[in-house]
Amino acid sequence: MPVCIDGSLDGIDWARAKQDLADDGFDNGRSPDALRRSFEQSQHVAIARHDGRVVGMARLLSDGVCNSYLLDVWTASDHRRRGIATDMVCRLTERVPGQHVGLQTDDAEAFYSSLGFRPQPEFMSLVVGFWLDNDANR
Repeated sequence: MPVCIDGSLDGIDWARAKQDLADDGFDNGRSPDALRRSFEQSQHVAIARHDGRVVGMARLLSDGVCNSYLLDVWTASDHRRRGIATDMVCRLTERVPGQHVGLQTDDAEAFYSSLGFRPQPEFMSLVVGFWLDNDANR
């Protein structure tokens, strides 16, 4: 059975998804419930599934006018280098024509550059208080 990519969050086992992210070194500390809420509250999502298992996910936040933000792009390590992340990112960016799409990456600059993203060295960020110390994670 091939990998299928869709925009539905139906049937996702969020505890398993969090464990799969952790096993791949991609867990940023959200609880399974907070991970679910992150995806539910995003304007656009892409979920890759293979044999009933989530093997990739990505999401996009957008103001619907001019700015959007791509995040949480992940493909399970045993499914990488098959075009899954490329397909997910392309599906998401196609949903926001005319918008600036930003992202942050620690180690995938070459991948995003291959999709047309360019460095924006003036990007800045701030964590208010302590990372993930909020009601969503309690």
